[in-house]
Amino acid sequence: MKALRHVVLPLVGVALAAGLHGIAAAHGVAEGDKAFIQNNPGVNVVPYLYLGAKHMVTGYDHLLFLFGVIFFLYRLRDVGTYVTLFALGHSMTLLAGVFFIVHANPFLIDAIIGLSVVYKALDNLGAFPTLLGFQPNQKAAVLIFGLFHGFGLATKLQDLIASRDGLIPNLVSFNVGVEIGQFMALSVILILMTLWRRSPTFTRNVVVANAALMCAGVVLTGYQLAGFMTEQTI
Repeated sequence: MKALRHVVLPLVGVALAAGLHGIAAAHGVAEGDKAFIQNNPGVNVVPYLYLGAKHMVTGYDHLLFLFGVIFFLYRLRDVGTYVTLFALGHSMTLLAGVFFIVHANPFLIDAIIGLSVVYKALDNLGAFPTLLGFQPNQKAAVLIFGLFHGFGLATKLQDLIASRDGLIPNLVSFNVGVEIGQFMALSVILILMTLWRRSPTFTRNVVVANAALMCAGVVLTGYQLAGFMTEQTI
């Protein structure tokens, strides 16, 4: 229990700070990025590539989910399969959501993204056969949650794009940037996970790590719902 507190409590503190920052900073959109996009209509392939990569690399909710997804994946082939499903899901809703102007409250979408982190932690702990009486299809779950992650990206882009001039190349560039950022972040996570798995502390801390992951997801979900409630009262 002492070890659990030492790991869970610091992570919860980080998640709390991240959640507060996310609510205060217009759902994680930097003001400088927002100003650039709104002041530079037309085709901007390289800037959108950069913004897509930046959003994924700094998107703690996406990274937490990916961490949970690959937690017990030891073969690169399996990692590639699950990451491809996640990429397929978020690419579909990112492109369709922005192109067809499908609106949704970003706080609610981000709350579901937070729940995806909780789901994956519970899945890693083997909780669903006990809680539900069956094991949900893991690949289908990653694809479905990928759809919500992509829709979360779409809600952010909709707030940024002031003109549809050059929309398609900019949108594709942003999506490619997201994939580049995902590859970069995933490479670092895989390297660190591989080093950790070679340590005897990995087996001893599987429960602790996923309990911490679940706590982070609960906190992220709670703060997004709090942001939604606050928005409704303004």
